[in-house]
Amino acid sequence: MAGAGARSPLGLAPLWAGQYGRARTVIRIRILPRFMRLFLLGLLGLTLLFATVWGAMALWYRLPFDGALRTGVAAAFAGLGLATLWAVIRGRALRGMATFCLALAAVIWWWGTLTPPAEANWSPDVARQVTGEIKGDQLTLTDVRNFDWRTPQDFTPRWETRSYDLSQLQTVDLFMSYWAGPEMAHMIVSFGFADGAQIAWSVEVRRQVGGGFSPIADLFKTNTLVLVAADERDLVGTRTNARGEDVQLFRINTDPDTARALLLQYVEAANQLAAQPQWYNSLTSNCTTVVMTMIRTIVEDVPLDWRVLANGYLPEYAHDQGVLAAGYSTEELRERGSITAKAQAQGITQDYSALIREGVPAPAP
Repeated sequence: MAGAGARSPLGLAPLWAGQYGRARTVIRIRILPRFMRLFLLGLLGLTLLFATVWGAMALWYRLPFDGALRTGVAAAFAGLGLATLWAVIRGRALRGMATFCLALAAVIWWWGTLTPPAEANWSPDVARQVTGEIKGDQLTLTDVRNFDWRTPQDFTPRWETRSYDLSQLQTVDLFMSYWAGPEMAHMIVSFGFADGAQIAWSVEVRRQVGGGFSPIADLFKTNTLVLVAADERDLVGTRTNARGEDVQLFRINTDPDTARALLLQYVEAANQLAAQPQWYNSLTSNCTTVVMTMIRTIVEDVPLDWRVLANGYLPEYAHDQGVLAAGYSTEELRERGSITAKAQAQGITQDYSALIREGVPAPAP
């Protein structure tokens, strides 16, 4: 009996193992298709939800109808999308899908027909697009802005033609103007010459009279893009003195050749905008992403970073890349580079550019 008992486990083990192995195989075969089906349905549902939200908002923001009709069309598209999504959730993915796909295709086709206007009733501060001409080392800019700002609504407009000797280009400075908390700022890049001249550049929303900037609306082809080249007393001064924004100045560590290449990128982009307008986009074509695209054309290694989108933290990014003054933390550079109080105390004088740079750390030559 003992021998039989000893043989029994040895004889049954292969049979038990085989049955268990087959059971696991059957379970895997049954679970895998179900898992994949749920995954694909979830992916389809998320895609439908995104397409529904995007299409409804695009229609609401851009249809050339009055408010009620525009809202009605956008709501109808949203209703169709949500109904299709509900069908997917209930496992009836094909029901209504064809209708929604046709509606979405029509919206995408219509979206592609929207082109940025070359002429409009532009707001006075963005009424002109700067252009540039280069002959040897001589850069001539037409429609340089040099407004006198008393308040954001009270100003004296002035557009000028200015010339610069590129062989005398020495510095690049970064201004960050904080208007909506620490996460978001407006970025201005200024180029300095040996004679003390500064030319500041800003990528901005080209608003029409009565219009404004909206991070959400400007995702949907609401405004066009404009490059402004201006005197610092205008472009920076309006933010320090007329608006009272928290403006911070950072001196950039770069060589004259790289500075020249970046300035020429600005000129080329301005000329292209003058010839072919482009839409402003809060995520893809804004004051930071446009400049970063320029930089990537002249500098090989420019890492992607989340701080390019949350551009209020761009100084930390620049500090990590070693392009700010060495020997200081970012917080120290922010503190020493905060120029609003200084600018308000001094006023917008002829030596504004020199005054705001006093005490701001500069990279070693």
